[in-house]
Amino acid sequence: MLSFHLDEHVHPAIASGLRRRGIDATTTVEAGLNGADDEEHLAFALAELRVIVTHDEDFLILHSQGVPHAGIAFCHQGDRTIGEMLRSLLLMNECLEPNEMLGRVEFV
Repeated sequence: MLSFHLDEHVHPAIASGLRRRGIDATTTVEAGLNGADDEEHLAFALAELRVIVTHDEDFLILHSQGVPHAGIAFCHQGDRTIGEMLRSLLLMNECLEPNEMLGRVEFV
């Protein structure tokens, strides 16, 4: 089962929806990462084997530079509703294991 970390750009209702379905999810505020840079988010998520859920393209740049991470679930801001993003993350959780997400980007 995957665990997720939502950066500050992602609506916290997604974390609530994941939790209602028994999936572990943290938000930037809960993790004490307000104002933290993207590398800090990646380090936190990697240490806890959490997939970063983000709208921030900077994470894609860090991925392309080879910065280690436990997985990135990326969606352009405004491309999906909260419900659509939640359904995509639930599908990822059903189909992928944490070790399969290491260093991987999924577009949701």
